[in-house]
Amino acid sequence: QVQLVESGGGLVQAGGSLRLSCAASGQTFSTYVMGWFHQAPGKEREHVAAISRNGDNTNYAGSVKGRFTIWRDNAKNTVYLEMNSLKPEDMAVYYCAASRSPLCGRWTEYDYWGQGTQVTVSS
Repeated sequence: QVQLVESGGGLVQAGGSLRLSCAASGQTFSTYVMGWFHQAPGKEREHVAAISRNGDNTNYAGSVKGRFTIWRDNAKNTVYLEMNSLKPEDMAVYYCAASRSPLCGRWTEYDYWGQGTQVTVSS
């Protein structure tokens, strides 16, 4: 089992940046595909980015491509999401998740979830 704890959310002005971190417990972090998702009030949970077990492959939602970067440090059991040029529509609770499936963006393929961290973007 993996326990995930996100941090780094907060309030930022449009155009600003935030870096989210997700720390995982356990010694099997490198065996999981990791993903970031977000969910705004009244909306479905959406894929933001995902990264393969060794970090060599990533995928991004079209809405964040070129603005967000996902990477991982398996030695630190941590996955990161750098968010630049933030827009009001990026405002949501951001979750990290771990999957035993191949790299994908479907939230149903993820087995473990963090508690989420709020990102608020003011216009």
